[in-house]
Amino acid sequence: MSKILIVDDDEMMLMMARHILLSKYEVVTATTGAEAIEIFETERPDMVLSDLMMPEMDGYELHRILQEKSGETLPIMFMSANEGDESEIKGFEVGAADYIHKPLKPDVLLRRVENIIENLDKIHGLEAAASTDPLTKLLNKSAAQKEIGEIVKKSSGALLMIDLDSFKLVNDIYGHNTGDKILIHFGELIKKIIRTNDLAGRIGGDEFIAFLQNVGDENILKEKTEYLNEKLLIAAKKLMGKDMQIPLGTSVGAVFVPEEGRDFKMLCKKADIALYKVKHGGKHALAVFSEKNHAENNSVGGLSQLRMILSERNIEAGAYFADFEAFKKIYQLFMRMDNKNLILMQFTLSDADFAEEFKEVLLKSLRKSDCVTRNGKKFLVLLLDLSKKEADNVKDRIISQVKNISATKIGVEHEKIF
Repeated sequence: MSKILIVDDDEMMLMMARHILLSKYEVVTATTGAEAIEIFETERPDMVLSDLMMPEMDGYELHRILQEKSGETLPIMFMSANEGDESEIKGFEVGAADYIHKPLKPDVLLRRVENIIENLDKIHGLEAAASTDPLTKLLNKSAAQKEIGEIVKKSSGALLMIDLDSFKLVNDIYGHNTGDKILIHFGELIKKIIRTNDLAGRIGGDEFIAFLQNVGDENILKEKTEYLNEKLLIAAKKLMGKDMQIPLGTSVGAVFVPEEGRDFKMLCKKADIALYKVKHGGKHALAVFSEKNHAENNSVGGLSQLRMILSERNIEAGAYFADFEAFKKIYQLFMRMDNKNLILMQFTLSDADFAEEFKEVLLKSLRKSDCVTRNGKKFLVLLLDLSKKEADNVKDRIISQVKNISATKIGVEHEKIF
Protein backbone atom coordinates (compact mmCIF):
# COMPACT_ATOMS: atom_id res chain seq x y z
CA MET A 1 0.00 0.00 0.00
CA SER A 2 1.37 3.42 -0.99
CA LYS A 3 2.15 5.88 1.79
CA ILE A 4 1.18 9.57 1.61
CA LEU A 5 2.44 12.41 3.82
CA ILE A 6 -0.14 15.19 4.30
CA VAL A 7 1.13 18.58 5.51
CA ASP A 8 -1.23 21.39 6.57
CA ASP A 9 -1.21 23.88 9.47
CA ASP A 10 -5.05 23.88 9.44
CA GLU A 11 -5.86 20.81 11.54
CA MET A 12 -9.46 20.63 10.25
CA MET A 13 -8.27 20.48 6.63
CA LEU A 14 -5.57 18.00 7.65
CA MET A 15 -8.09 15.63 9.20
CA MET A 16 -10.43 15.97 6.21
CA ALA A 17 -7.68 15.07 3.71
CA ARG A 18 -6.58 12.21 5.96
CA HIS A 19 -10.13 10.84 6.16
CA ILE A 20 -10.53 10.93 2.35
CA LEU A 21 -7.24 9.17 1.59
CA LEU A 22 -7.30 6.55 4.37
CA SER A 23 -9.76 4.47 2.36
CA LYS A 24 -7.02 3.58 -0.15
CA TYR A 25 -3.65 4.58 1.28
CA GLU A 26 -1.47 4.58 4.37
CA VAL A 27 -1.38 8.15 5.66
CA VAL A 28 0.99 10.11 7.92
CA THR A 29 0.46 13.77 8.83
CA ALA A 30 2.40 16.87 9.85
CA THR A 31 1.28 20.40 10.78
CA THR A 32 4.53 22.24 9.94
CA GLY A 33 7.28 22.03 7.37
CA ALA A 34 9.86 21.17 10.03
CA GLU A 35 7.69 18.33 11.33
CA ALA A 36 7.13 17.08 7.77
CA ILE A 37 10.88 16.89 7.14
CA GLU A 38 11.39 14.91 10.35
CA ILE A 39 8.55 12.50 9.46
CA PHE A 40 9.86 12.12 5.92
CA GLU A 41 13.23 10.90 7.23
CA THR A 42 11.63 8.01 9.13
CA GLU A 43 8.54 7.18 7.04
CA ARG A 44 9.81 7.73 3.48
CA PRO A 45 6.36 8.32 1.90
CA ASP A 46 5.65 7.66 -1.79
CA MET A 47 4.17 11.13 -2.31
CA VAL A 48 3.41 14.35 -0.42
CA LEU A 49 0.17 16.35 -0.30
CA SER A 50 1.08 19.78 1.09
CA ASP A 51 -0.67 23.05 1.83
CA LEU A 52 1.01 25.85 -0.09
CA MET A 53 0.79 28.72 2.39
CA MET A 54 2.05 27.78 5.85
CA PRO A 55 3.85 29.86 8.53
CA GLU A 56 7.66 29.56 8.85
CA MET A 57 8.05 27.35 5.75
CA ASP A 58 5.79 27.42 2.69
CA GLY A 59 5.08 24.47 0.39
CA TYR A 60 7.63 25.56 -2.23
CA GLU A 61 10.50 25.53 0.28
CA LEU A 62 9.31 22.22 1.78
CA HIS A 63 9.26 20.69 -1.69
CA ARG A 64 12.82 21.85 -2.40
CA ILE A 65 14.17 20.39 0.87
CA LEU A 66 12.34 17.07 0.49
CA GLN A 67 13.60 16.66 -3.08
CA GLU A 68 17.18 17.11 -1.87
CA LYS A 69 16.70 14.58 0.92
CA SER A 70 14.94 12.08 -1.34
CA GLY A 71 17.74 11.93 -3.90
CA GLU A 72 15.15 11.15 -6.60
CA THR A 73 11.96 12.65 -7.94
CA LEU A 74 9.41 12.82 -5.11
CA PRO A 75 5.89 13.59 -6.36
CA ILE A 76 4.20 16.41 -4.45
CA MET A 77 0.70 17.82 -4.87
CA PHE A 78 0.03 21.32 -3.61
CA MET A 79 -3.34 22.36 -2.17
CA SER A 80 -4.42 25.97 -1.67
CA ALA A 81 -7.45 28.14 -1.03
CA ASN A 82 -6.00 30.79 -3.35
CA GLU A 83 -8.28 31.15 -6.37
CA GLY A 84 -5.70 32.94 -8.53
CA ASP A 85 -3.58 31.23 -11.20
CA GLU A 86 -0.23 32.65 -10.06
CA SER A 87 0.44 30.18 -7.24
CA GLU A 88 -0.73 27.25 -9.39
CA ILE A 89 1.64 28.24 -12.22
CA LYS A 90 4.53 28.66 -9.80
CA GLY A 91 3.73 25.26 -8.27
CA PHE A 92 4.11 23.53 -11.63
CA GLU A 93 7.23 25.57 -12.42
CA VAL A 94 8.99 24.19 -9.32
CA GLY A 95 8.06 20.62 -10.31
CA ALA A 96 4.75 19.85 -8.57
CA ALA A 97 2.98 16.71 -9.81
CA ASP A 98 -0.45 18.35 -9.43
CA TYR A 99 -2.34 21.21 -7.78
CA ILE A 100 -5.76 21.12 -6.14
CA HIS A 101 -7.97 23.89 -4.78
CA LYS A 102 -9.59 23.96 -1.35
CA PRO A 103 -12.17 23.08 -0.18
CA LEU A 104 -11.27 19.52 -1.17
CA LYS A 105 -13.74 17.39 -3.12
CA PRO A 106 -13.25 13.73 -2.06
CA ASP A 107 -13.72 12.18 -5.51
CA VAL A 108 -11.45 14.75 -7.20
CA LEU A 109 -8.68 14.34 -4.59
CA LEU A 110 -8.81 10.54 -4.78
CA ARG A 111 -8.70 10.53 -8.59
CA ARG A 112 -5.75 12.91 -8.76
CA VAL A 113 -3.76 11.06 -6.09
CA GLU A 114 -4.53 7.78 -7.83
CA ASN A 115 -3.17 9.19 -11.13
CA ILE A 116 0.08 10.23 -9.43
CA ILE A 117 0.54 6.85 -7.72
CA GLU A 118 -0.23 4.93 -10.94
CA ASN A 119 2.33 7.01 -12.84
CA LEU A 120 4.87 6.45 -10.06
CA ASP A 121 4.27 2.68 -10.23
CA LYS A 122 4.86 2.76 -13.99
CA ILE A 123 8.12 4.66 -13.54
CA HIS A 124 9.30 2.21 -10.87
CA GLY A 125 8.29 -0.69 -13.10
CA LEU A 126 10.27 0.70 -16.04
CA GLU A 127 13.27 1.34 -13.81
CA ALA A 128 13.11 -2.22 -12.47
CA ALA A 129 12.81 -3.66 -15.99
CA ALA A 130 15.76 -1.58 -17.19
CA SER A 131 17.98 -2.85 -14.37
CA THR A 132 16.93 -6.52 -14.34
CA ASP A 133 18.40 -9.45 -16.24
CA PRO A 134 15.36 -10.86 -18.09
CA LEU A 135 16.40 -14.50 -17.66
CA THR A 136 17.50 -14.78 -14.02
CA LYS A 137 15.67 -11.70 -12.63
CA LEU A 138 18.88 -10.66 -10.88
CA LEU A 139 20.43 -7.26 -11.59
CA ASN A 140 21.77 -6.96 -15.11
CA LYS A 141 25.43 -6.15 -15.80
CA SER A 142 25.19 -2.36 -15.85
CA ALA A 143 22.89 -2.14 -12.82
CA ALA A 144 25.02 -4.59 -10.81
CA GLN A 145 28.19 -2.67 -11.57
CA LYS A 146 26.56 0.63 -10.66
CA GLU A 147 24.85 -0.47 -7.44
CA ILE A 148 27.65 -2.68 -6.11
CA GLY A 149 30.17 -0.02 -7.15
CA GLU A 150 28.33 2.45 -4.91
CA ILE A 151 27.85 0.15 -1.94
CA VAL A 152 31.51 -0.94 -1.67
CA LYS A 153 32.45 2.72 -1.17
CA LYS A 154 30.70 2.82 2.20
CA SER A 155 29.90 -0.71 3.41
CA SER A 156 31.98 -3.66 4.54
CA GLY A 157 31.43 -7.18 3.33
CA ALA A 158 32.47 -9.72 0.70
CA LEU A 159 32.50 -9.20 -3.05
CA LEU A 160 32.04 -12.47 -4.96
CA MET A 161 32.74 -13.38 -8.57
CA ILE A 162 30.74 -16.53 -9.34
CA ASP A 163 31.24 -18.71 -12.43
CA LEU A 164 29.42 -21.81 -13.58
CA ASP A 165 31.90 -24.58 -14.39
CA SER A 166 31.49 -26.59 -17.62
CA PHE A 167 28.29 -24.75 -18.51
CA LYS A 168 29.15 -24.62 -22.23
CA LEU A 169 28.79 -28.40 -22.35
CA VAL A 170 25.15 -28.06 -21.25
CA ASN A 171 24.40 -25.85 -24.26
CA ASP A 172 26.43 -28.03 -26.63
CA ILE A 173 24.93 -31.37 -25.54
CA TYR A 174 21.43 -30.54 -24.28
CA GLY A 175 20.68 -27.30 -26.13
CA HIS A 176 20.26 -23.66 -25.19
CA ASN A 177 16.75 -24.13 -23.79
CA THR A 178 18.17 -26.48 -21.18
CA GLY A 179 21.05 -24.08 -20.62
CA ASP A 180 18.58 -21.27 -19.95
CA LYS A 181 16.73 -23.43 -17.43
CA ILE A 182 20.01 -24.08 -15.60
CA LEU A 183 20.76 -20.33 -15.52
CA ILE A 184 17.27 -19.56 -14.21
CA HIS A 185 17.62 -22.15 -11.46
CA PHE A 186 21.12 -20.96 -10.59
CA GLY A 187 19.79 -17.42 -10.29
CA GLU A 188 17.23 -18.72 -7.78
CA LEU A 189 20.00 -20.46 -5.81
CA ILE A 190 22.00 -17.23 -5.64
CA LYS A 191 18.91 -15.44 -4.28
CA LYS A 192 18.77 -18.06 -1.51
CA ILE A 193 22.33 -17.40 -0.32
CA ILE A 194 21.88 -13.62 -0.09
CA ARG A 195 19.78 -11.49 2.25
CA THR A 196 17.51 -8.54 1.48
CA ASN A 197 20.33 -6.03 2.03
CA ASP A 198 22.75 -7.93 -0.26
CA LEU A 199 23.09 -7.44 -4.02
CA ALA A 200 23.54 -9.95 -6.85
CA GLY A 201 23.64 -9.69 -10.64
CA ARG A 202 24.42 -11.52 -13.87
CA ILE A 203 27.37 -9.96 -15.67
CA GLY A 204 27.88 -12.42 -18.51
CA GLY A 205 26.52 -15.64 -19.99
CA ASP A 206 27.36 -17.86 -17.01
CA GLU A 207 29.09 -15.29 -14.81
CA PHE A 208 27.60 -13.63 -11.76
CA ILE A 209 28.57 -11.10 -9.12
CA ALA A 210 27.33 -10.60 -5.54
CA PHE A 211 28.06 -8.39 -2.56
CA LEU A 212 27.26 -9.74 0.91
CA GLN A 213 27.12 -6.91 3.43
CA ASN A 214 28.91 -7.27 6.77
CA VAL A 215 30.26 -10.73 5.90
CA GLY A 216 33.93 -11.11 6.81
CA ASP A 217 34.18 -14.81 7.65
CA GLU A 218 35.63 -17.11 4.99
CA ASN A 219 33.81 -20.12 6.51
CA ILE A 220 30.46 -18.48 5.74
CA LEU A 221 31.48 -18.07 2.11
CA LYS A 222 32.64 -21.71 1.96
CA GLU A 223 29.26 -22.89 3.25
CA LYS A 224 27.45 -20.83 0.64
CA THR A 225 29.72 -22.16 -2.14
CA GLU A 226 29.13 -25.76 -1.01
CA TYR A 227 25.37 -25.10 -0.95
CA LEU A 228 25.44 -23.75 -4.52
CA ASN A 229 27.40 -26.76 -5.79
CA GLU A 230 25.24 -29.31 -3.99
CA LYS A 231 21.88 -27.86 -5.03
CA LEU A 232 22.99 -27.11 -8.58
CA LEU A 233 24.02 -30.71 -9.20
CA ILE A 234 20.72 -32.02 -7.82
CA ALA A 235 18.76 -29.65 -10.09
CA ALA A 236 20.90 -30.50 -13.13
CA LYS A 237 20.36 -34.26 -12.73
CA LYS A 238 16.65 -33.71 -12.26
CA LEU A 239 16.57 -31.66 -15.45
CA MET A 240 18.97 -33.67 -17.64
CA GLY A 241 18.66 -37.11 -16.11
CA LYS A 242 20.58 -39.07 -13.48
CA ASP A 243 23.05 -40.25 -16.11
CA MET A 244 24.19 -36.68 -16.79
CA GLN A 245 28.01 -36.74 -16.75
CA ILE A 246 28.80 -33.02 -17.16
CA PRO A 247 30.98 -31.81 -14.23
CA LEU A 248 28.63 -28.89 -13.65
CA GLY A 249 29.34 -26.76 -10.60
CA THR A 250 30.37 -23.31 -9.49
CA SER A 251 33.66 -21.61 -8.69
CA VAL A 252 33.75 -18.52 -6.48
CA GLY A 253 36.45 -15.88 -6.12
CA ALA A 254 36.03 -13.49 -3.18
CA VAL A 255 37.59 -10.37 -1.74
CA PHE A 256 36.81 -8.69 1.57
CA VAL A 257 35.90 -5.00 1.76
CA PRO A 258 37.41 -2.70 2.99
CA GLU A 259 40.43 -4.91 3.82
CA GLU A 260 41.38 -5.00 0.13
CA GLY A 261 40.21 -1.48 -0.69
CA ARG A 262 37.02 0.24 -1.87
CA ASP A 263 37.69 0.81 -5.56
CA PHE A 264 35.16 -1.35 -7.40
CA LYS A 265 37.30 -2.09 -10.47
CA MET A 266 40.29 -3.07 -8.36
CA LEU A 267 38.13 -5.24 -6.09
CA CYS A 268 36.71 -7.03 -9.14
CA LYS A 269 40.22 -7.64 -10.45
CA LYS A 270 41.26 -9.13 -7.11
CA ALA A 271 38.16 -11.33 -6.93
CA ASP A 272 38.93 -12.43 -10.51
CA ILE A 273 42.45 -13.42 -9.47
CA ALA A 274 40.98 -15.56 -6.67
CA LEU A 275 38.48 -17.06 -9.13
CA TYR A 276 41.29 -17.89 -11.54
CA LYS A 277 43.04 -19.77 -8.73
CA VAL A 278 39.94 -21.93 -8.22
CA LYS A 279 39.45 -22.53 -11.94
CA HIS A 280 43.00 -23.84 -12.26
CA GLY A 281 42.98 -25.77 -9.02
CA GLY A 282 40.10 -28.20 -9.42
CA LYS A 283 37.00 -25.93 -9.67
CA HIS A 284 33.76 -26.24 -7.63
CA ALA A 285 35.31 -24.33 -4.70
CA LEU A 286 36.04 -20.94 -3.13
CA ALA A 287 39.21 -18.87 -2.99
CA VAL A 288 39.59 -15.58 -1.11
CA PHE A 289 42.08 -13.01 -2.37
CA SER A 290 44.81 -11.70 -0.09
CA GLU A 291 47.86 -9.61 -1.00
CA LYS A 292 50.17 -12.09 0.74
CA ASN A 293 48.91 -15.12 -1.20
CA HIS A 294 48.85 -13.14 -4.42
CA ALA A 295 52.49 -12.12 -4.00
CA GLU A 296 53.50 -15.75 -3.35
CA ASN A 297 51.57 -17.00 -6.37
CA ASN A 298 53.05 -14.31 -8.59
CA SER A 299 56.58 -15.34 -7.70
CA VAL A 300 55.86 -18.87 -8.95
CA GLY A 301 53.38 -18.44 -11.78
CA GLY A 302 53.77 -14.85 -12.87
CA LEU A 303 53.13 -15.45 -16.57
CA SER A 304 49.85 -17.29 -16.05
CA GLN A 305 48.68 -14.58 -13.64
CA LEU A 306 49.54 -11.90 -16.19
CA ARG A 307 47.69 -13.80 -18.90
CA MET A 308 44.58 -13.86 -16.72
CA ILE A 309 44.84 -10.11 -16.00
CA LEU A 310 45.40 -9.26 -19.70
CA SER A 311 42.53 -11.43 -20.91
CA GLU A 312 39.19 -9.87 -21.75
CA ARG A 313 36.47 -10.94 -19.31
CA ASN A 314 32.87 -11.59 -20.36
CA ILE A 315 33.61 -11.77 -24.09
CA GLU A 316 30.31 -10.89 -25.72
CA ALA A 317 29.07 -11.51 -29.25
CA GLY A 318 29.77 -8.83 -31.79
CA ALA A 319 32.66 -6.53 -32.62
CA TYR A 320 35.23 -5.14 -30.20
CA PHE A 321 34.81 -1.42 -29.41
CA ALA A 322 37.92 0.62 -28.62
CA ASP A 323 38.48 4.32 -27.98
CA PHE A 324 40.14 6.19 -30.83
CA GLU A 325 43.69 6.05 -29.41
CA ALA A 326 43.46 2.30 -28.75
CA PHE A 327 42.00 1.80 -32.25
CA LYS A 328 45.04 3.57 -33.72
CA LYS A 329 47.36 1.15 -31.88
CA ILE A 330 45.37 -1.86 -33.13
CA TYR A 331 45.48 -0.52 -36.68
CA GLN A 332 49.23 0.09 -36.44
CA LEU A 333 49.78 -3.44 -35.12
CA PHE A 334 47.95 -5.02 -38.07
CA MET A 335 49.91 -2.81 -40.46
CA ARG A 336 53.13 -4.12 -38.90
CA MET A 337 51.87 -7.68 -39.28
CA ASP A 338 51.21 -7.07 -42.99
CA ASN A 339 47.81 -8.68 -42.43
CA LYS A 340 46.13 -9.94 -45.58
CA ASN A 341 42.58 -8.93 -46.52
CA LEU A 342 42.36 -6.03 -44.06
CA ILE A 343 39.52 -3.57 -44.75
CA LEU A 344 39.20 -0.08 -43.23
CA MET A 345 35.65 1.27 -43.40
CA GLN A 346 34.33 4.70 -42.39
CA PHE A 347 30.69 5.61 -41.69
CA THR A 348 29.77 9.31 -41.39
CA LEU A 349 26.44 10.17 -39.73
CA SER A 350 24.36 13.21 -40.66
CA ASP A 351 22.78 13.17 -37.19
CA ALA A 352 25.05 12.79 -34.14
CA ASP A 353 22.01 12.07 -31.93
CA PHE A 354 21.78 8.67 -33.62
CA ALA A 355 25.39 7.77 -32.75
CA GLU A 356 24.70 5.44 -29.80
CA GLU A 357 22.03 3.50 -31.69
CA PHE A 358 24.31 3.22 -34.72
CA LYS A 359 27.13 1.98 -32.50
CA GLU A 360 24.88 -0.85 -31.26
CA VAL A 361 23.97 -1.76 -34.85
CA LEU A 362 27.67 -1.98 -35.74
CA LEU A 363 28.68 -4.03 -32.70
CA LYS A 364 25.86 -6.53 -33.18
CA SER A 365 26.30 -6.80 -36.97
CA LEU A 366 30.05 -7.44 -36.99
CA ARG A 367 32.21 -10.33 -35.77
CA LYS A 368 34.31 -10.68 -32.62
CA SER A 369 37.42 -10.30 -34.76
CA ASP A 370 36.31 -6.89 -36.08
CA CYS A 371 37.09 -3.62 -34.31
CA VAL A 372 35.05 -0.39 -34.07
CA THR A 373 35.78 3.12 -32.82
CA ARG A 374 33.95 6.46 -32.82
CA ASN A 375 35.41 9.85 -33.63
CA GLY A 376 32.67 12.49 -33.47
CA LYS A 377 30.10 11.76 -36.18
CA LYS A 378 32.42 9.22 -37.78
CA PHE A 379 32.72 5.52 -37.00
CA LEU A 380 35.78 3.58 -38.16
CA VAL A 381 35.70 -0.18 -38.63
CA LEU A 382 38.52 -2.68 -39.15
CA LEU A 383 37.37 -5.86 -40.89
CA LEU A 384 39.78 -8.79 -40.88
CA ASP A 385 40.10 -11.53 -43.50
CA LEU A 386 37.47 -10.16 -45.88
CA SER A 387 37.62 -9.47 -49.58
CA LYS A 388 36.37 -6.15 -50.96
CA LYS A 389 33.23 -7.90 -52.25
CA GLU A 390 32.53 -9.38 -48.82
CA ALA A 391 33.09 -5.93 -47.28
CA ASP A 392 30.49 -4.50 -49.68
CA ASN A 393 28.01 -7.08 -48.39
CA VAL A 394 28.77 -6.08 -44.80
CA LYS A 395 28.28 -2.40 -45.67
CA ASP A 396 24.94 -3.10 -47.42
CA ARG A 397 23.69 -5.17 -44.50
CA ILE A 398 24.51 -2.42 -41.98
CA ILE A 399 22.89 0.32 -44.12
CA SER A 400 19.79 -1.85 -44.53
CA GLN A 401 19.47 -2.33 -40.76
CA VAL A 402 19.88 1.40 -40.17
CA LYS A 403 17.13 2.24 -42.67
CA ASN A 404 14.75 0.03 -40.70
CA ILE A 405 15.18 2.08 -37.51
CA SER A 406 16.11 5.62 -38.62
CA ALA A 407 15.97 8.10 -41.49
CA THR A 408 19.51 9.24 -40.64
CA LYS A 409 21.71 9.60 -43.71
CA ILE A 410 25.04 7.80 -43.62
CA GLY A 411 28.02 8.29 -45.85
CA VAL A 412 30.27 5.24 -46.34
CA GLU A 413 33.84 4.92 -47.53
CA HIS A 414 36.02 1.86 -47.43
CA GLU A 415 39.30 0.65 -48.84
CA LYS A 416 41.26 -2.57 -48.90
CA ILE A 417 44.55 -1.97 -47.09
CA PHE A 418 46.31 -5.10 -48.34
